[in-house]
Amino acid sequence: MIESPPATQVLGGPATWREIVAIARGAAPVLSAKARARLDSGRALLDEIVRRNIPAYGINTGIGALCDTVVDGDKRASLSRKIVLSHACGVGAPLPAEETRAVMAAQISNFLHGASGIRIELVEALCALLAADCLPLIPSRGSVGYLSHSAAIALVLIGAGSARHRGEIISGAEAMARIGVTPFVLGAKEGLSLVNGTPCAAGLACLALERTAHWLDWADAAAAMTYENLGSQSEVFRAETLALRPSPGISRTGAALRAYLASSPMLASRAGARTQDALSLRTIPQVHGAVRDLLSTVEIAVAQELASVTDNPALGGTPEAPQVLMGAQAVGVALALAMDNLGTAVADLAMMAERRIDRLVNPLVSGLPAFLAAEGGDCSGFMIAQYTAAALVAENRRLAAPASLDGGITSALQEDFLAHATPAATKALAILDNCAHILAIECLSAAQAYDVGAHAAGPAPRTDAIRRQIREVILTYDDDRPLGADFAAMLTVMQQAPCFVPAV
Repeated sequence: MIESPPATQVLGGPATWREIVAIARGAAPVLSAKARARLDSGRALLDEIVRRNIPAYGINTGIGALCDTVVDGDKRASLSRKIVLSHACGVGAPLPAEETRAVMAAQISNFLHGASGIRIELVEALCALLAADCLPLIPSRGSVGYLSHSAAIALVLIGAGSARHRGEIISGAEAMARIGVTPFVLGAKEGLSLVNGTPCAAGLACLALERTAHWLDWADAAAAMTYENLGSQSEVFRAETLALRPSPGISRTGAALRAYLASSPMLASRAGARTQDALSLRTIPQVHGAVRDLLSTVEIAVAQELASVTDNPALGGTPEAPQVLMGAQAVGVALALAMDNLGTAVADLAMMAERRIDRLVNPLVSGLPAFLAAEGGDCSGFMIAQYTAAALVAENRRLAAPASLDGGITSALQEDFLAHATPAATKALAILDNCAHILAIECLSAAQAYDVGAHAAGPAPRTDAIRRQIREVILTYDDDRPLGADFAAMLTVMQQAPCFVPAV
């Protein structure tokens, strides 16, 4: 079978977060003429700075605490290579492919500001590696910011390190051979530029944005099914009621719940049965809506990061009057704060889902068979499924501690403040992964509740459509197989498509 070539993503300049996600999902980046011109302009600035021997951090000086040590011209290429080699000190399992692609895409985007002075050939080589899906192995741990992750990518460009191609682990030299590019001998500043900036955190943050939006839609659907099974009171979702707290997120969640539960015989049969439901049920719009509103502010922070030059030093001016702009561009404080906040919000979303699961399986409050199990007493049903959800919620609580407050001192007091943007993004993704598993458990718990509950009336057309689609893949549970496998299958269904709301 001939593999179809991957879709392309044309980059005319710094990318949007959606373009980063597209590349992470397999699109091959292609540089436009405008992007190439910007890279050429940046390179001309660097050449002039080197020619004039203008004092510049990392170009003709050492780095970190060695910033005042002058590096002579004949050692500048050696400096670039040694920066890459010495900074490639990450540990742990490699980043998954999608995360690796996102980091590389954000790195390319950062170079397309034209303020790094890096050769266009290096950027094209990064594009070629992505197009061939020949990905550097990036150790996932050991970075307080960005250096070790980016250095692992740079290793491959100089023919060192390792890469994965079509399931095979190969050397960096072999990876470059497979894309038809000779390993690079780095020039002045190129080693520093390749390990510098915030593309690690920015790339991972782009994935966090997309995944949060995806799982929020599924959270609304799962909550609607649980709500219906528990015979809750739908009047709290009225637009007039929710408008008392102005919020785009609350409004959108409320509209989704009303759409899912419209014309529900099950809810109609229980209308007025109680004055108020538990908070984990009646505050679904407020909790999910708050996460949606926060997601909008995080999107702004990520967009600003991608629009920012995060190389230090950055190059400006003109070839006639070049400027070296030295500061703290590579410190991603805003991104760290945004990812910390997003992680906390998603942990809250997952906690609410676990509370709903508990109400579904708990016979003291559900009105359903105990633990959604079959009759007879020899079935545990979904009893331990709720344990799993509770464990994941507890893990999220630990992960939600803010990385941006971790602090730390590196490089002999020269770098005595650390933002921890990459760890903040990494743990936000871990929280999202836990949240996804919890939502898979809730979806199957709700589907089970439809099947085993002695409901006098049927579900709403849209929730029933979701239930039927689940049952096309996963059968009603009867303690006849490992339940964890069902949750894995449900997670796959949820990952492969947005939340389905078939026309009815």
